This record gives sequence, C-alpha cells and structure tokens, in this order.
Amino acid sequence: MIPDPSAAAATRATEQNKNPHDEANSSGAANQSEDESGNENRQKSAQRRRKRPHEGCENVKRKSARAGRGGASGAGGSRGKRRRVEAVTLFEVLTMGRSAMQAVIDDWIEAYGTKRDSSLLDLISFFIQCCGCKGVVTAEMCQSKDDREVMSKMVEELDEVAGLQYKKFLAFPWILTVTWPMDTDSVEYPLTQPGPYGRWFHSEFCDFVAVLVARCQHSVVFDSYLMTTLISLLTELSDSYVRPFRHTCTLAAVKLLSALVAVALSLSAGIENSQKLYQVQKSKPMRQRSPPQAERIQRKIAELREKRAEIESMMDVIFKGIFLKRYRDVLPEIRSICMEELGLWMKLYSSAFLNDSYLKYMGWMMHDKVPDVRLKCVLGLQGLYGDPPLLPKLDLFTTRFKARMISMTLDKDGEVAVQTMKLLLLVSKASDGALGPGDYKQLLQFVYSSQRPLAAAAGELLFARVLDTEAPASDAQDEINEEAAHERQASARLRALLHFYQESELHQHVVYLVDSLWDCAGALLRDWPTLTSILLQEPSPLGPGLTRAEQAVLVEILVASVRQASEGPALAGRSGAKKVMSSREKKVQIDDCTKLTAHLLVVLPQLLSKFSGSGDTVAFLMKIPQYFLPERPEASSTQAASGLMAELGAALDRHPDPDPALLEAAARTYLSLCGGGGASWCSVTRAARDSLVRRWVEHLTALLGDSLQGESPRFSADEEKTAEILATLKKLRAFHNCHDLLEWDLFGLLSPLLWAQSGEGGAPPEVLLEVLRCLSSCMLWSINTSGGTLNSREKAVSQRLQLRLFCERGNRCLSHSDHSVQQQAFLGLCDVLTAHSYQLQVWDPTSFGPLLYTPSPKLQRALLTFVCAHVFVGPDCDGQSAAGEDSEVERLEELHRRRNLLAAFCKLIVHGVLEMSMAAEVFTHYMKYHNDFGDIIKETMYRTRQMDKMDSARTLVLSLQRLFVRLKREQEGGGRAHPGVQTFTSIKELARRFALTFGDLVKFRECVVVIHRNGIDFVFQEFSQTPDALTPPYLSYLTILGEFSSKLLKPDKKIVFSYLQKHTAEHIVDLREECWQPLVYYRASLLAAAEGEDAASYVSSDRKPYLPGRSAFSKTKPEGSNTPFPFSPVDSKVSAGHRSSFSPSHQEKTADSDPFSVPVEPPAKRLNFEGSVASGGDEAEDDTVDVEL
Repeated sequence: MIPDPSAAAATRATEQNKNPHDEANSSGAANQSEDESGNENRQKSAQRRRKRPHEGCENVKRKSARAGRGGASGAGGSRGKRRRVEAVTLFEVLTMGRSAMQAVIDDWIEAYGTKRDSSLLDLISFFIQCCGCKGVVTAEMCQSKDDREVMSKMVEELDEVAGLQYKKFLAFPWILTVTWPMDTDSVEYPLTQPGPYGRWFHSEFCDFVAVLVARCQHSVVFDSYLMTTLISLLTELSDSYVRPFRHTCTLAAVKLLSALVAVALSLSAGIENSQKLYQVQKSKPMRQRSPPQAERIQRKIAELREKRAEIESMMDVIFKGIFLKRYRDVLPEIRSICMEELGLWMKLYSSAFLNDSYLKYMGWMMHDKVPDVRLKCVLGLQGLYGDPPLLPKLDLFTTRFKARMISMTLDKDGEVAVQTMKLLLLVSKASDGALGPGDYKQLLQFVYSSQRPLAAAAGELLFARVLDTEAPASDAQDEINEEAAHERQASARLRALLHFYQESELHQHVVYLVDSLWDCAGALLRDWPTLTSILLQEPSPLGPGLTRAEQAVLVEILVASVRQASEGPALAGRSGAKKVMSSREKKVQIDDCTKLTAHLLVVLPQLLSKFSGSGDTVAFLMKIPQYFLPERPEASSTQAASGLMAELGAALDRHPDPDPALLEAAARTYLSLCGGGGASWCSVTRAARDSLVRRWVEHLTALLGDSLQGESPRFSADEEKTAEILATLKKLRAFHNCHDLLEWDLFGLLSPLLWAQSGEGGAPPEVLLEVLRCLSSCMLWSINTSGGTLNSREKAVSQRLQLRLFCERGNRCLSHSDHSVQQQAFLGLCDVLTAHSYQLQVWDPTSFGPLLYTPSPKLQRALLTFVCAHVFVGPDCDGQSAAGEDSEVERLEELHRRRNLLAAFCKLIVHGVLEMSMAAEVFTHYMKYHNDFGDIIKETMYRTRQMDKMDSARTLVLSLQRLFVRLKREQEGGGRAHPGVQTFTSIKELARRFALTFGDLVKFRECVVVIHRNGIDFVFQEFSQTPDALTPPYLSYLTILGEFSSKLLKPDKKIVFSYLQKHTAEHIVDLREECWQPLVYYRASLLAAAEGEDAASYVSSDRKPYLPGRSAFSKTKPEGSNTPFPFSPVDSKVSAGHRSSFSPSHQEKTADSDPFSVPVEPPAKRLNFEGSVASGGDEAEDDTVDVEL
C-alpha cells in the first residue's frame, strides 16, 4: 500500500479543501492500516466476483468520471457494465478479461487527467503487487533527480533482527520505499506459479501492458511524466537482487518496449500516408492546389516525426537501461524473455533494430548454456530469415555466426537441434552461397539421425537442395505431354537421390532415408507406377539407363516406401515419431495400401522375373506382398495372385542354394498371403505353398532313402547329394519356422539322422545343424497345437514319446565334435522344454490331458555342464572362437552368442523346468562376468525370488558355499590356482551384491534369517572340537555371512544371535585367539550398536578389554550413555551409577565373563555357565542388548 506523500499533501492543501470527498478517497486509498473504506470495498468486491486474495493494493475509484457519466445519455446496460468494473483495483482487473481491462484502463486514463499523482501511484502499486510483494510501499516527494543527497539514499538492504528487507529507489517525482519479508525470494510469485495459473497470469499481465500503451498512445504517453515515471520504476526494480522484482519488471519492461514499437509503427504508417497526401497535393495543377491543406499536412508530418522520435527515445532508454543489464541475467527465464522480444523488435521495427549492433546479442546468446535461451535465439532468427526484405541486412551476421549455427545441429537438446536445422534451411534458401559444399555434406548426413524430427528437417534440406531439380529438356518435342514430363521430373529426382545415397560413405540405411524424406517428398516416394516403370525400363540408345547397383538401391527404396505407407514412421532405433495416428492419417494410410496393392499385385511378377538372377534383389522384392491389403476389392484378382505365386515358386527354384534372407522373406510372404482373411487369393496361396512343400518333402525322402541304408542307419551320400539334401533342408526349415508342416511328418523323416555321430558314419555337421533346426520347429508346432490335436490317449502317448526321443538325441548332440551343432542342440532343447512348460500353464481343462514330461537328471546335468563350459569362459581359454576374435565385431558377435545361450538356460529355471538349485552355479559368476552377463543373472534372481523366495535364498547361499568350498580345497591342495576358483575377497563382494538385492527388509525378513541359519549350520555342522582342530574348517565363511547382517531386523538379530550361541556353546571359544576372529567379526556384525557402525569398528571396540595394560572402562561414558562393550549377565545387574567406579581388576573379570570367552572347565560347568547367560539375557536387555542392536 502506498501512503499519500507528505510533501504532495502540503502542496495540494488548497485543492483538497475544495474537494474534501476526493481527499477522503485519496487518503483512504493511500493508507492501508488506518482506512477502513478500502477494506469494505474489497469485501464487497469479493462478494460480487471470485478473485485472488491480495493486500497492499489501492482501489481505483472513479467518482468524478462516474458523476460525469451520470448526466450523459446512454444505454442502461452500458452504465451497468461500467458500474460493475468501477470499484476494482488494477490488479483485480487481470481476472476479468480483455474487454473489462480496456474499460478500467480507460477509467484510469480519465482519472490520470484529473488526479495525476494518485493515479500514477495506483499504477506503481499494480506493478509491485504483480511481483508478488506483500509488503508496504511508502512514497515521498523528490524535487530534483540530480541531488547527490537524494541519490545517496537509494539503497537495498535487509534487517535480520526485524526479518525485513528494504529497497529505496527513485521513481521521479517520488522516492519509493518498499518493505517486505526476508523470505520473499524463496517463495513462488505469480509468474512462477505452477500449472495453468502461471501461464494465465503471464498472458494477462502482458496483455495489460500492451492495452495500457495502446489506450494511451494518443494522449498521455507523450506528457513526459507517465512514461518517465514508469520507465524509472521498471529500471530500478529490474535491477534488484530480489528475483520476483527483477523477473516481473523485466518482463513488463520488454513488453512495454514491444508496445512502444507498435506505437512507432503506427506513427510511421501515419507519416507515410501523410507524405502520400502531400505528394498528391504537389502533383495537382496550380489552380487545384490548396496551400493551407499542404501546410497542415506538413505540420502533421512534423508532429508525427517528433512523436516517433520521442517514442524511439523511450525505446532506447528501456533498451540501454534494462535490456543491456538483463540479457545476461543469472535467471534463464529472464534471458529467454529478452531474446524472444529482441527477435520480435528486429522483425517488426527493422529500421531501428535490425542492424549488427543488435544482432550481435542474438549471436552471443546462441552460446548460452540453457537450451530454452538458445531456442529463443533460433526462433527469432527464423523470423528474420523467413522475411525476404530483411535478408540483405543479415549477410554479415550469417558470415560471422554460420559455424555456430551449424554446430547447433548437434545440440544435446533435441528441439534446439531441429529448429536450428530449419533455420539453416531458410539460410540456404535465402542465399545460394551462404553454405558451402562441406557444410551441406555435414548437414545432409542428419537424414540418418536417430531422432525423427531432426531427420525430417534434414530431409527437407536434402529435398530443397538436391532433389528439387528440373528435368533436362528433351529434343523430341512431338511426343511431349504432361505425363511424360512428370515421369522425366520423377526420374531426374530419383537419379539425384540415388547419387546422394551412393556418395554417402557412412550410412547404408535406405529405410531411414525414406522415412526422413517421407514428409517432404512423399508424393515422389508414393509414385509407385513411376518407380516400377523406371525399374522395368530397358537400356535405350537415347540415354544411359540405371546400372545394376542403382537398380538394387531403387528396389530397396521401393520396398521401403511400401513399408512406410503400410506401417507408418515407426522404425527400430529411431525415436520421436507419432505413436497414435489421427483418423485422417489412417484414411490416407488405407488409401495408399489400396493403391500399392492394386498396382504391385500385377507388376511384381514382372519385377521378379527381371531380377531373378540377383538373390538379394529378389529377397527385397519378396517382402512387398507382406504389405498388401487383402480387404480391398482390387485384391480379388485370382489370376494376378496365381501369376504372383507362380513367379515366387520359380524364384525359389532358380536358386539351388538360396540365401537365408531370401528364404525367410519367401516364408513370411506366403504366411502373410495365406492368412489374408477373406481375400480370394488365400486359397490360391495355400495350394501353391502345399505344392512347394510336398515337392520338397518328396525330393528329400528320395535323397535320404538312398543315403540312409542298413539296419543301423549310416549316412552314405556323396558330396553332390549332400548339397541337395542341405538345400532342401534349408527350404523346409525356413518354411517350418512360419508354417505348420506337421502333416508331412518331418520328425519321422529326419530323426534317424541324429543316431550316429559324424565319426561313426553320421551326417556332416552342416546337415545335422539344419536337421536340429527342423526338428525343433516340428516339436514347437506339435506342442503349440497339442491343445487341439491331443484328443485321444494314443496321440498323447505318441507325442510324449516324440518329445522324449528329441530330448535324448539332442542330449547326444551336446557332445558332438562340432561347436555349432552343440549350440544348436542346446538352444533347441531349451526352446522345446520352455514351450512345453508354457503349454502346461495355459492348458485348457476341457481338453484331453496335457502332455507331461520331466527332463531326466542326466539331461539337466548335461545342460548345466554345457553352460559352464561354453558361456563362463575367459578370453584366454575360449577355444571355440575364430582366429580373428581380436577384432571388435567378432568379439561382440561371440558375446551375443554366449548371452543367448545363458538366457536360454535361465528361462528353463524361471519356468520351472529345472530345479532352482541349478541356478546356483550361474549365480557364482555374477561378479566375475558382471559386465557381460550381469543383467541376465540379476533378472534371473528377481524371477526366481518371485517364484519362491525361500528357495531363491537357499540358492544364493548354495552358490556362496560352493565357491567357498572350492577355494578351501584349492588352498589345502596347493599347487597352481584353478581359473574357476575365485578369491576370498571376490566371494565376499559377491555376498555383498547378493545382500543389496534384498531391498524390502520386511518382505524378505524370513529369507535373510534362512541365509544366516543355513550359514551357521554350514560352519558348525559335524564339527567336533579336538586339540588338533580347535576351530571349524569353514569358520572363515562367517566373514562372508556377515555381509547379510545389515539386512536383519533387530528382533531377527536377536534370534540369529541366540542360534549362533547354541552352536558355540558346545565348543571352547576364546575370542582372544586369532583363529576365532571370523566369529568375532560375525558376532560384531550382529551386535553393532550405533546405526551405520560397521563390523570392523565394532570388532576394535569389542577387543579393547583384552589389550594388555588397558582398562575396558577407561573411556566409560556418563550415566545413561551407550557403550559398545557387551556386559556379562552379572555386570549388567549393576546400577549405572556404580559402573564408573569399577577397579581394573574388576574390569578384567568382566571381560573374562564374556559369553564367548569360555574358560577351560568341566563340560557340566560350561553348560551351566551358558545357561546363566541365557537366563540373564532378559535382565540385561534394557542396559546392553538393546544398545548393542
């Protein structure tokens, strides 16, 4: 609240006496604490409308204006509307919309004309309140701005005793003092309010400033009083170290300058119109001229120029006094505001702002560390480069900051990079020489970016720079028509695209290139008739045709465009695409699929026939039918479908040893066409597929009949027949992956090949590899369809025998001499057993009984042995790797192969096919191979824990115990260390990692207790103390077990501690001996007193009583304090007040009476002593046990 200035009150005494009513209103509006009328008005306003609570704001009452309107004639509704908006503050008007804002500002202008000072104080109060300030504002008159004594009073300080901050500044003709709480800078203010309220306030606040200047531009803006005071206020507050003042007033200042720019533009338009009128007057004949009118026009022009100069002077004051200080503000929001408005000023009022003196700030701030500031700079420059008349003034800026703009395409913020690419597109369109060939080479590579928006922006640049070219004129003018011109244009663009792709040395990804160009060059890429006609063209003497390499690339572009039209922009490895399509996009997609299906169903056989000699090109062309739309009427052409099937079959027959990619594409295409729903080509496709498979099976049967002879089948085929068998097996395997071929009984045909090993007349390894793949597919299809086919006991028994036979022969192949055969047998067994387990889970109870099978223990051990021998091997002992494993590519491929093997084995454990204890061997390698397989092993831990958390905990313990036993045997045996044996430190670290997986202590409480009990049993089981063996052989395992102590709850620590006492009570334990230190460490981990105290520190404090010449209580804490020393039951009964007076001899007795320091006595006496410990535990609990835990 701004109290009325005392000096102004003295000078205006006469005026106040003449109008006491206005004086009362003014003083009531100025005095916050004493005037009650303002409070009453605010209460009434709150009842009339919902508004935000505020304080320290003065009502803008328009009594004189209302009286003047009372006698005027007008509509009653208008008067009622004015009365509703009269008695509100300027701050409240922000909530009432733009129309009410204009009405209240008009009222304020009228009041400003009669009571300038009080109205201006209301406006000052509005800006201070918009800053979120809830303090008090006082004002005093200032006679001169140049008074040194006055300027020395301009301070900003804080009073820590009162908890207040003060800011005293000059807003001529006042010296204003703002007082507010010290925590203002730490709370939210209106501009930073979260959610829609903050955005709404920002918009309304900016509108208020714009409306204020717009309504004043023909009156009080030029009175040399309002703008001087307002600019002085905003300059002082924007320079404050208080963030709300600085942020809000900087925004107000730049918006004020933007509003003044609009006024200057209006004045410039008026000057231009007046000059046109003056030129009209001068062009008239002498008789028709009007000298008075010409003089009036000249005077008007001079007046407008004077006003524009005054406005430009105000803009210059704001720019130099506020912008130059705040564009490098520490607050990024303020820097963003400054850059955003600077771009607007240069675009709207280019005559004053668009020069190098202002452009340099935009270039400098493109190096800002905050992405939003850089983004505002780029967006501002887009507005400048997108306006052709402004381009000549940007040449020097382009030369100076071109390198920075190009580097910003690699910005870590995706939006900044995208907008920078769009800016460079505008730069390239503005000037052909702005970017050089090296720049374009760097920028156009972004079409392969993993961010789709950036790649699409680079695609626009590629299309504008490379593809948007005119076709060369043809000499033959008689045949020219529109269609031929379109084809030549498309051909020229496609050749340019092929040339760009072939020059790209870093990337060979046609699919990503097509996706990048889809938004800007979609019409070219969707022109499938032109694409296919170019591919089907034969070389002519009139012009050079496409080379084989160019034809292959164009086929890939054709397939990629078909995929893009059918599936959309979703690509693996590229983010930023829209995940949900609109209804319009879906309609366009259906139309595109209809067009490509109708055209390519007829043309595709011709393309397959032409490129039949190239297996890679045929493989790409075979993918096209997978995107056909069978629901369209055009897809019902049976004759076209028959021709396509015939050409597909012929393409497969032309290649005796087809490429795997070709076979996979063919199998998927047949699958897509066979499952086309109600399409008429489905029956044709199924018949063609069955004919192909039947022919292959008959041919393979004849070949195997000649090769497998005798009672015990032996493979006796020559090299030529072996090649034929292998090629046929590859075809059947590829189709059996996608199609159900069980009716041809491939299992019975191929299973005899697995009887004999290669050295005993068996099939070659490459044949066995394909046989195993085919048999795996047979078993998977058999298990998948068992729910509908197992309708009798005979079929169930037959299928179970088939599964058992496959597992037995697969087990034999695990010991094959060829590594690829071993791996395929392992993967096949894992896949089949996993599918069998899943089939049991989803079995329909209404069907016949499920297919039950349990792997034999021999097979389970064989699988585990295979994993240990082929997965967990070091680089120095991996005998399976190729000679070139040193290369990075081969190393990664080898790692990928091993990860697949481990994942397949872990699936067996997770799905319950193997016992959970089989995972113990895998868990032992968690730390040693953490970089390679850590994620797989960790996921297996979590999955097994979800199955049975108790068994999972026992498995973890089993893995640690196995490692410990191996290490112990290695130490006892001596000799060279085995590579599979881990050190004690690594085993302890492994235990620590296992303990970290138990996050929820309450949820896994029982698991941790089981781990400790199992560990204690492992250490003390079957141990009988003798003079030669004083400690258990596995006692050091307790140090490893101590890593799990931190996961015990306090009650469980007591339980585990008691359990440990029961085992140690049977033996003579002397903690002072070095051999018992693992027990000391484990005991300390259970009884650590302070939170965060580790076992090592506890051990040191626990052993202090046994040091010679030291007293156990030499550092006894005051009464009631905690001590880490465990008292004996006898001492724990002693009151705390007597403990500090113990003698050293008494302290030594106390140390000797520790439960774990048992003297050599008869057994009966020792048992009695342990009983006393147990009985005294409850009495000592308050003083010792709770403190220890």
